Amino acid sequence: MTLEMRVGDTRGAASTRSSRQQDGAGGLLDSVKKAAVVIGSGILFLAAFGNSLTWHLQRFWGASGDFWQDLWTKLHVTFEGHHTTLFYLGTMLVPTLAFWGTNALLMLVDTTGKPAFITRYRIQVDKNNPVDKVKLIHAVKTVMFNHVFISGPMVVVAFYLMTWRGDPCGPELPTFHRALMELAFFSISEEIIFYYSHRLFHHPTLYKRFHKQHHEWTAPIGLVSIYAHPLEHLISNMGPVALGPVMLGSHLTTTCMWYCLALISTTISHCGYHLPFLPSPEFHDFHHLKFNQCFGVFGVLDRLHGTDAKFRQTKQYERHSLLTSLTPMNESIPDTPKKGH
Repeated sequence: MTLEMRVGDTRGAASTRSSRQQDGAGGLLDSVKKAAVVIGSGILFLAAFGNSLTWHLQRFWGASGDFWQDLWTKLHVTFEGHHTTLFYLGTMLVPTLAFWGTNALLMLVDTTGKPAFITRYRIQVDKNNPVDKVKLIHAVKTVMFNHVFISGPMVVVAFYLMTWRGDPCGPELPTFHRALMELAFFSISEEIIFYYSHRLFHHPTLYKRFHKQHHEWTAPIGLVSIYAHPLEHLISNMGPVALGPVMLGSHLTTTCMWYCLALISTTISHCGYHLPFLPSPEFHDFHHLKFNQCFGVFGVLDRLHGTDAKFRQTKQYERHSLLTSLTPMNESIPDTPKKGH
């Protein structure tokens, strides 16, 4: 081979590598631009249609507003001078009761296999039937540790950060419109922060040391939603949920409502059952099954970054919708029969 040919080959390889790097950088930049457009459009939509969309609901809230305000005033007076305690009860006790109440019912089904009405809706029909009790007990201990030693102190820190913006336990309740817009902001910020932090924990170095623990459950149950290494629980579980109220300096009542919604939502995403009239958990269940797909909450950033491409070619994707009948999704949309059967 001549020197000229070798030089040409070297230049060609370098050019190819450069082209691939540019394509990769361009693809990432394009995805980021698309994400900004979609999220920005969502914010503009909320701003543009917020008044008309919530007008009737605002009237309902206004009609019962005195009732809720009176209740809050009594609570506020009772804890006068003890707002730290009030905040802690509202952001730890109430959400914890919501979480454990929901998961107690699910664990009863997971361990007994009854009632059959619910087990009919199991997504991975051959798994957790019944659940391994040794694994379950270990998960319960880990979740309780995360609640007490990670979530608890983090909520206290959140309180002191929020007091810089004002009094999160102020005497006046937020308006319905304000609460709704804040919940929308929390949802958008959670999607962004959780998606990228979650993908970060899937980096080989971090996955092996931290995130692998969460993926011990390839067929998740509700409790597994916060079964994680303490560092992951701090950054990827608590962070995306807690930062929204801190950024807006939200009222305790809105923060409490958001924490409860977030915990119940992630429980449903991990529960392993596609139940009627509840949000579909097919998306995140597929993430536990395959590991490298479906990293987000709503799937917006997954679509923009192409991390749901394989998911969209599956039966799970066809089933990923609100179930509005009593027929299980795996019956109405059965698996494709294997060849030879």
